[in-house]
Parts: sequence; C-alpha cells; structure tokens
Amino acid sequence: MTTETETLIRPTAAPLPRRRAGARAGALRSIGKHALLAAVSILMIYPLLWLVVSSFKPNADIFRDLSLFATNLTTENYVNGWNDLQHPFGQFLLNSAIIAMGAIVGNLISCSMAAYAFARLRFRFRNLAFAIMLGSIMLPFQVLLVPQFIIFKELGWLNTFLPLIAPKFLATEAFFIFLMVQFIRGLPKELFEAARIDGAGHLRSYFQITLPLIVPSLATTSIFTFIWTWGDFFGPLIYVRLPELFPASLALKGFLDAQSASDYGSMFAMSVVSLVPLFLVFLFGQRFLIKGSATSGIK
Repeated sequence: MTTETETLIRPTAAPLPRRRAGARAGALRSIGKHALLAAVSILMIYPLLWLVVSSFKPNADIFRDLSLFATNLTTENYVNGWNDLQHPFGQFLLNSAIIAMGAIVGNLISCSMAAYAFARLRFRFRNLAFAIMLGSIMLPFQVLLVPQFIIFKELGWLNTFLPLIAPKFLATEAFFIFLMVQFIRGLPKELFEAARIDGAGHLRSYFQITLPLIVPSLATTSIFTFIWTWGDFFGPLIYVRLPELFPASLALKGFLDAQSASDYGSMFAMSVVSLVPLFLVFLFGQRFLIKGSATSGIK
C-alpha cells in the first residue's frame, strides 16, 4: 500500500488545542449556568431564611438589621408565641389539622367518584357537564362568596368548621377532578372489560380497580389540598369568629395590634412552627407529587 493510499484511508483527527478550547468553553458555560441558578435560588429563599433568623432575634433587633447574621439570638420568641395568645398555639395547629384532614378526605372521596363517572360512565350531556366543570376553574372565589355565606348562615354553620370542610365532599375542586379523569383515562380498558365480564359493576370497579391504580393522583390531591387548606386565611376569616376555633393562619394575626406594640418576634416564631408541617408534607410527598403530575394525561 502506497503512502498516498495510507493518507486517504487514515482519518484526520481534530487539532488537540481546538478540542481542548471547546471543552473549556463548555465547562465555563456550565459553571456560569450553575452560578446563575445558585444566585437566583438564594434570592428566592432569602425571605424564608430571614424569617427563620428573625424568629430568634429580640423585637428591637428584627428590623434594625435585615442581614442573615445575628449575634444576639434567643428562644424567648418561641416560648412567648406559644403561650401569649388566649389559647396555646397548639390548639390553633390542631384546628388547622382538623380542617386540612377533613378537606383531604372530602376531596379524595368526591373528586375520585366524579372523575370515575366522567371517565368511565356513559350518560347524557356528559361532555357538557365536563365542560361546565372545567369552566368552573375560571370562576373567581369572590363570585361565590356571598351566596355561600348566606347558605351557611341559614344552615347555622357559622363559627364551625363545616363551611370549610363540607363543600369538599361535594366535588367542588375541578382541578383535582380533571387530574384524576386524565389518570383514569390512561388506565388499560381491558381491565374494566375483564371485570365487567366477571360480573363486576361500576362500584366494584371503582373500589377494586380504579382506586388502587390511581394512588399517585390521590397522593397529589392530598398534598395540594393540605397545602392550600393549611395556609388558607380568607376562608376562616369569613366563617370563623370564635378564637378557640381559629386555625394557625388566622391566629397569627393575634400578634399584631394596631393600637399598641406588635410582637413580631413571636409572630415570626409561630410562623416558622406553622411552616414545619408544610415542609414535612412536601418533603415526604414530593415523589408522589411529581409522579402524579407527570403521568396524568400522558399515559
């Protein structure tokens, strides 16, 4: 084989300096992206970090220094915040838990049943009813506030937890219904056909087939319902006036007084305590949240 033939067959490699320059440029771009993301993350999480640090500061030092570095730290705010209101703050946390658990149970039962009906049953005006249900997502809460308040007042439900829990048992959360409908539609139809051949009705198909297979969407509904209900302020403000029935979100305003000095340190401390359940729920339920949101509508 001649030298010219060897030259034609042998592949030509890229110059080594150019290859190193490209790798160096890619590494610099990656470092720049990560640095930008880290800066944005710190900027977004700064208010939360400042809240935690401020909960350990005396009231006189909270707004004097807005940095995250403090030397005069104390746990007195947590002790005072837990005991300074008319009732121990644990009572308000318990009220929030009762409301949140009731809302979760209501949404799981009613929304899953409504979703099964839309996904598997055949009835007149089903598509119209489904469209109306989806349209209710765009309906502002303020539009329904006055009629609901009048109804609950006539029922004698004011100053109880019922106005905050009972509507959840009536499938009023269109978002969760749509989420479950998409999930149920993605299940294999052969399962339901085999169950129907074996003599199973819709009730048995709902309990023995549908519910076990839509656990990710049920978990997503539970997590979102807990987060939205636990932090709800407007609803309890409208329907609950008795201090012993206040949830934690409403009890926090008790530390603010327009006529005298406000106890910001205690309020920040109890705000941190109130955020702990939300953090734990999101931490341990994150995989279900991602799975339920990602698989709905693409299976």
